[in-house]
Amino acid sequence: MFEIERKFLVLDDSYKALSCGHSHIRQGYICSERGRTVRIRIRDNQAFITIKGPSIDGGLSRYEFEQEIPLADAEQLMTLCEPGIIDKTRWLVKSGEHTFEVDEFHGDNAPLVMAEVELKSTADEPKIPHFIGKEVTGDRRYYNSQLRQHPYSSWESR
Repeated sequence: MFEIERKFLVLDDSYKALSCGHSHIRQGYICSERGRTVRIRIRDNQAFITIKGPSIDGGLSRYEFEQEIPLADAEQLMTLCEPGIIDKTRWLVKSGEHTFEVDEFHGDNAPLVMAEVELKSTADEPKIPHFIGKEVTGDRRYYNSQLRQHPYSSWESR
């Protein structure tokens, strides 16, 4: 399955009042080479393994395979991950026909807040909420696999 999404920086925390739900996410990477990643994600009490292929269309789309796995297996697999775990709270905000996933990062990636929206096609135009700022689709610095290696708090210029 191909994932098509756009990513944006978030201007303020008004998304929290608009949210229809949130969850805590921890994720690690077994492999985070350019062009392919294997990720373990624990979201509240659920766990997933995800394999992603290389980005195309300037970072707009890429192949993604995701499968739910037992939580105990995910906890064990997290011990095999490369150094640096992503820790964030994900807020869900509906806007028109789309749902924006707003990630509030913790730890070394705080105070970064980023939103992404999945699209049905590359021509799909979502209704952009007022809290959305600069688009960062395709900017590798904002990929979770890169934030693991180069945390936002260590950036000299943001």
